[in-house]
Amino acid sequence: MTITGWLLLILVIQIIHFLGTWKLYIKAGRQAWEAAVPIYNSVVLMKIINRPWWWTILLFIPIVNLIMFPVVWVETIRSFGRNSAMDTALVLLTLGLYIFYINYTQDVKYIEERDLKPRTSTGEWVSSILFAVVAATIVHTYFMQPYTIPTSSLEKTLLVGDFLFVSKFHYGARTPMTPISFPMVHDTIPVVKTKSYIAYPQIPYFRLPGFQDIERNDIVVFSWPTDTLVDINPPGSGSVIKPIDKKSNYVKRCVGLPGDSLSVKDGYVYINGEKNELPGRAKLQHSYWVKYKSPQLRLSDNQLYSRYGITDATVEYSEQTGEFRIAAITEEMAARLKNHPNVESIRKADKPEGEPEIQRYYGANREIVTNLNSIFPNNGKVAWNTDNFGPVYIPEAGKTVEITPESIDYYKRIIEVYEGREMGIDNTVTTNDRGVFLNGEPLTEYTFKMDYYWMMGDNRNNSQDARMWGYVPFNHIVGKPVFVWFSWDSRANGIMNKIRWDRLFTTVGGDGEPVSYFKYFVILLAGWFVFNFFRKKRKANAK
Repeated sequence: MTITGWLLLILVIQIIHFLGTWKLYIKAGRQAWEAAVPIYNSVVLMKIINRPWWWTILLFIPIVNLIMFPVVWVETIRSFGRNSAMDTALVLLTLGLYIFYINYTQDVKYIEERDLKPRTSTGEWVSSILFAVVAATIVHTYFMQPYTIPTSSLEKTLLVGDFLFVSKFHYGARTPMTPISFPMVHDTIPVVKTKSYIAYPQIPYFRLPGFQDIERNDIVVFSWPTDTLVDINPPGSGSVIKPIDKKSNYVKRCVGLPGDSLSVKDGYVYINGEKNELPGRAKLQHSYWVKYKSPQLRLSDNQLYSRYGITDATVEYSEQTGEFRIAAITEEMAARLKNHPNVESIRKADKPEGEPEIQRYYGANREIVTNLNSIFPNNGKVAWNTDNFGPVYIPEAGKTVEITPESIDYYKRIIEVYEGREMGIDNTVTTNDRGVFLNGEPLTEYTFKMDYYWMMGDNRNNSQDARMWGYVPFNHIVGKPVFVWFSWDSRANGIMNKIRWDRLFTTVGGDGEPVSYFKYFVILLAGWFVFNFFRKKRKANAK
């Protein structure tokens, strides 16, 4: 929905509010015109229902207002003596329109000194839970969001089973774009497994100011730009075009910034011709081919995990060479593994330069389908693969590039989707023997409206990242992981061993090994309980 559309919707809501409440305003000792002035009418209404003025702010916060509107409807009718369960049900079921009935047909009396305390313990519980949800929704949306690491693409830096806090304010919180949505869940309501949102209307993209730009090698959470999965679970049947803020959340390392020229050589990233140096805590991993002297005595997955810390030991055997391909090994691990008495040789499993990425899978009739479009720019024309890729230019806002039939594949999705459909603009790019056309007009150059980023995993041979689907627009950025508050190792034996104690309350950024602050948290928590115990005891003695 455009800004004009939203202004018209707000105007309609204001008219409905005025028509449904102006008599009640008069009965509360106010003027009828006060029900017609936007924002001011909300402040006055808060006085009428004897609630704080800042509730008005909550009415204008997306998602939170879905909780607050029903609360205000109920508080309004109760301020005029309609306290029965039937009245409450009717105002909720009619989405507040029951207030029209009271306003025009009922001779109600305003209760100025209404008792605001819930009359039952159930009402008190409901009130407490309701405002706990409001507070949590605000924190979750604008400040800090919990997140779980589901895959090994950043293995060694972030582990599968890590529970993170993701900061929304570092890069600036992105306000919700899908206003009709279930609070604090993503695209699916848990348990019932139904869609958590209504796709329309959409609020125009807006981001609060941040205090930090995305820097090279930052770990970033973002909305997966090419997501068409029905929900965030493993792909099932069907696909859907999703709002930006309801696309699946991914976490990768930002190795390419706007304006960079990026390439990958033998699995290593190069920026403007220079090899990208990762921070000390990052652990780059590749797949390796291992040849054993006695293949029947090869190391098992559990042995690779327990002896060498190889957690993603996906093993594949080559009958041609007699080697085993093991995924996710750092250079240090490879050096240690090479010294094993049963290892004859070990080498990186890089695809050679000039060999196109080939993805094979079973089709509908179980036939093998070959896909040459699995590598960006997904046109099957480049002889690139995940180990040797590029170079590609990463678009920068305000910069102009030449558009040719050869280059358009790199920017077509940007023009049609990211700076087209997702911005409410109908852009169609076509190519023929006469050149490239945008909405039927010749297109020879294009100026970008947004910054774009290149996101990759440290687990280079086991990461679904920008090498497959390209650029990440800035409006898809969610936040920055800052803190691991819990970590669970599902492969370990015993509950106490499954908890990675050394990772509890550790920071995500920085160099060197992570330092756990868990013991300091426990000390502070114990201190608080002791302080609270003596404070309550002192109060009891004072009575």
